[in-house]
Amino acid sequence: MSKDTCFHCGLDTTYTKITFDDKSFCCNGCKTVYEIFSANDLTCYYNLQQAPGATPKDIEGKYNFLENPKIIEQLLEFNSDNTQIITLYIPHIHCSSCIWILENLSKLNSNISSSIVNFGKKTVRITFNYEGISLKNIVTLLSSIGYEPFISLDDYSIGKKEINRSLIYKLGIAGFAFGNVMFLSFPEYFQVGEFWLEQYKHLFRWLMFFFSLPVVFYSAQDYFVSAFKGLRSKILNIDVPIALGVSVLFIRSTTEIILNIGSGFFDSLTGLIFFLLLGKFFQQKTYTFLSFERDYKSYFPIGITKISDNKEESIQVYDIEKGDRLLIRNEELIPVDCILIKGHARIDYSFVTGESKTVSKQSGDKLFAGGKQLDGSIEVDVLKTVEQSYLTQLWSNDVFKKDKELAFTNITNSISKHFTITILLIAFLATIFWLFTDVSKALNVFTSVLIIACPCAIALSAPFTFGNILRILGKKKFYLKNASIIEQLAKINTIIFDKTGTITSNKETRINYEGLQLSDAEESLLKSTLRGSNHPLSRSLYNLLNEHNILTLDAYEEHLGKGIEAKYKNRNIKIGSAAFVGFSSDTAALNTAVHVSTNNRYKGKFTFYNKYRKGLSQLFNTLKKEYDLVILSGDNAGEENNLKKLLPTKTKLLFNQKPEDKLEYIKYHQTEGAKVLMIGDGLNDAGALAQSDVGIAISENVNVFSPACDAILDASKFNQLYDYIKISKSAIKIIKWSFLLSFIYNCIGLYFAITGQLAPVVAAILMPLSSISIVVFTTITTNILGRKLD
Repeated sequence: MSKDTCFHCGLDTTYTKITFDDKSFCCNGCKTVYEIFSANDLTCYYNLQQAPGATPKDIEGKYNFLENPKIIEQLLEFNSDNTQIITLYIPHIHCSSCIWILENLSKLNSNISSSIVNFGKKTVRITFNYEGISLKNIVTLLSSIGYEPFISLDDYSIGKKEINRSLIYKLGIAGFAFGNVMFLSFPEYFQVGEFWLEQYKHLFRWLMFFFSLPVVFYSAQDYFVSAFKGLRSKILNIDVPIALGVSVLFIRSTTEIILNIGSGFFDSLTGLIFFLLLGKFFQQKTYTFLSFERDYKSYFPIGITKISDNKEESIQVYDIEKGDRLLIRNEELIPVDCILIKGHARIDYSFVTGESKTVSKQSGDKLFAGGKQLDGSIEVDVLKTVEQSYLTQLWSNDVFKKDKELAFTNITNSISKHFTITILLIAFLATIFWLFTDVSKALNVFTSVLIIACPCAIALSAPFTFGNILRILGKKKFYLKNASIIEQLAKINTIIFDKTGTITSNKETRINYEGLQLSDAEESLLKSTLRGSNHPLSRSLYNLLNEHNILTLDAYEEHLGKGIEAKYKNRNIKIGSAAFVGFSSDTAALNTAVHVSTNNRYKGKFTFYNKYRKGLSQLFNTLKKEYDLVILSGDNAGEENNLKKLLPTKTKLLFNQKPEDKLEYIKYHQTEGAKVLMIGDGLNDAGALAQSDVGIAISENVNVFSPACDAILDASKFNQLYDYIKISKSAIKIIKWSFLLSFIYNCIGLYFAITGQLAPVVAAILMPLSSISIVVFTTITTNILGRKLD
């Protein structure tokens, strides 16, 4: 770092002469930021990037409105039990140093428990204790270190989203200029006679120059900024050859008209930028559409129980309306902001805050979306619809996706990096060659190489392919968490299935009762206890029992993998395994059974005769040809013989597996190189789903949503699992074919460019055609794949 530039922000310090710790600063603001970082042992900020900061601004009184409780309530995403969460838009986020310092805000103030940066959206999500630090103080803190957030109440209004129209403006200006420049170029294209040459040639050329100015300095500015930041970070990103090509075209064209040796290539220049922005516009539209689908549908294909006229019905979560009465069972997530009406609420907000801490709530208290009920069932009244609550962002929370994040995008970036280095090397070597062979062609060759090898085709192939595949699979009731899951699915070699609720159908299960007759009071207590559970066996048994008045239980506890225990007045009940309820038998159970005891007296058991899902045998026989198959069940081995008849030989069957056993089994096989797909019901399988490379939760109109899963499959589409895995493999092949087509195109184009046979104007026309061809290719091929699923 030069002594004439600010150590913090890189601005000129020739006239300021402010020094501290043997370092130069452009102003006292930058010096203060450095002092803050030094005092808190955060100077690593400057090791990641040279001069990464921005000069802090004076914000005295600017954020006084953040003292108004009504405004704060509107801005916050979550506000309960001393914990508040807010996502702030920080325009200055631009490099690795920014990410590092913003994710270490807790070192600047201990009341900030976590801060997570979304680099693409330039936002930071901050969780803090509002008793120790206010929202205004957080904003002041951010501003004091040069990261002033942009806060507009319109952007945070319920139901509104920030709309950035800058791309539309840039595209409009580029399109307008491109059309006019092409019009002004026609006389020279067609060599109009002497009158044109003498009277208007110079005027038209200078008009083209002036039309190109806003295109280069406004419409194309993002490419220059991105290339500059990449180079400053010592990274050759995909925008470097684009920015270089635009610069060469503009400088060469301007030189030609100033020296009156030609008309330049302003038509190629404006056309190049127009088509680049057009591709970016369509890409942005695709992402916006996918974001909407995932927010409200793909994340919530599962249902919730609505209470209407004392009747319970399952509805889709995104059909919830304000004023609805909902039943929230034990271990269920609260899908919307609501008011507690009935029941004992003990809420775990760790899905929202990242901290495993439960809070108790009383009737009339407000409950926030994303909390998990841990003490039986409760009834709530809805305050907001799903799209207005925080739960729509749960699956995107970085707490749950740190380890499974956009793997294929990284591959694309890696390809782009090598691509950029190769193209720049070819351009410079070809130019040097022509400088010694034919100087008049050297600049032409350099310009043509950079234009013809524009990497937009590579940049567009992955998002367009994955975007269309996500949309197609969503329509087929297979909902993926994000695009990277498609690649993970394509890599799996081992598929593990849970049994109950996964390969068995809860709706068609036959149940027999053996034991002492249950009294009306005992059956009412049994039904009320089962009402609070989401386990598939509990749901099946609950639906079988006769109607009874629902009791508000005094105590409720669900023991994972064992059973349920509840108490009402002077009666208690245990429901679950034989060992859990205290029953011992000399004969081993051959079928899945749920045992019941009341007041420590064994009553009997409900035996379940499983009905396996339609197409199970055919699906397993198809999968066995390519994958290792395992049944990993917590049930006993009573169904082993039936499964051996249904499933292909050598299918591994493991019974009596506790939730932790399933997780350890997957972890062990992953260490041996297995790429595991786990398919479960989302309840006892949460740990196994999280541990697996891809975890799929089966949904059958019950609220079993879990951030541990990577995808949700509608139970009615279970027999199409192989087709969904196959389409993910095909998607990767499509992207690879796109890269190959782009490579072939570039090789052909580069041959003509290097040999001096390709004019820049022709290169600029061919470049967008390659991008369009890639988009058309990926769209058509993915749609063909979609039709095969019908």
